Amino acid sequence: MKLTLNRRPAQNDPAPGTEPGDWEIDEGPRDVAGWSTGAQANTTTVIRWTAWGLLVLGPLLGALAYLSVPAQAGLTQKPLPPAAPAASGAQGAAGFAQLFVATYVSAGEDDQDELAAYYPDATGLRLEGESGQRRPEQLTVVRLRQTAPKVWSVTVAARITGPAPDAKPDGARRPGDKDDVQKQTVPVLRYFQVPVATAPTASGASGYTALAMPAEVAAPERITAPGLVYGPMRPALPADPRTQAVTEFLTAYLTGAGELDRYLAPGTRLAPVRPAPYTGIALDTLAIEGEKGAEPVTTVPADGTTLRLLAAARATGHDKVRLPLTYALTLKARAGRWEIAGLDGAPAPAPVSATRTGATTSAAPSAAPTTR
Repeated sequence: MKLTLNRRPAQNDPAPGTEPGDWEIDEGPRDVAGWSTGAQANTTTVIRWTAWGLLVLGPLLGALAYLSVPAQAGLTQKPLPPAAPAASGAQGAAGFAQLFVATYVSAGEDDQDELAAYYPDATGLRLEGESGQRRPEQLTVVRLRQTAPKVWSVTVAARITGPAPDAKPDGARRPGDKDDVQKQTVPVLRYFQVPVATAPTASGASGYTALAMPAEVAAPERITAPGLVYGPMRPALPADPRTQAVTEFLTAYLTGAGELDRYLAPGTRLAPVRPAPYTGIALDTLAIEGEKGAEPVTTVPADGTTLRLLAAARATGHDKVRLPLTYALTLKARAGRWEIAGLDGAPAPAPVSATRTGATTSAAPSAAPTTR
């Protein structure tokens, strides 16, 4: 509390016990409800300056917060692009069609309920023959296309084993022939087209159903293989450094003989096939990129030179049977020798000439451009 001394002026009727001109104590502002009027003034000032400070700092803090947000956070706010139609339900539809064809091939009399698990209307079908008389040995999807929203057309190839057809007329059959013929089996590759619909179930998972029974169709048409960058196949000469490099690599890679790393270019990582399936490798022919003739080659070019080739070999198995194998390889020259720089996933196609591309485009303007 602040104390001040004030001189009180003389009064006509001074208070008892005081004299004119005496000093009195001024105790300053009086306390109001435990809070002085001076403290209230100071608090008001602090609040006023705090409010002004917040008004000034508000935009600055907002800008700082905006700039401090990571760039990744902005990306998460953008809606994800819709999934491609061909990716939604395709895998499930393909597997469903394979199971349906397998059941269909082996079905016989009184197997309607088994087929109804895939095609509900199968309960009204008339089935003939013995159940399991035909057996699907191999099944795989060879074509998958979307014909409508949530509807897939799946073509399944099935290798079916069943009784061999009886080619003998009834008059030429001798006792015991019929039973012998029925015991014979002939595997036949056949193709079935299955329409499959998909929709979410009550649990949220994808559900599938067939829209009809399988339809047997013809095999897919063969296409003409594209040209490759390699020259013609020619004998792999023992004196050719490329023959030596490829033979040593394949021997270590397939038979486990020798260290594989010593035949690899720096930076190339390959692991040998284990357990080793073969006991020996014989390199028969090579097709070299850019080579058209069959002139013998006995030298290695400058370091860093790369070369692609196709190598046709025969691998001898543990049963002494030779199996033909073909490898697409990339070689790289270093220190006077060829090293394996890559085991290519597929032979390299030849680039399409500009003239051919222009002719194709003009003949079929709606076709997609050919890419390498």
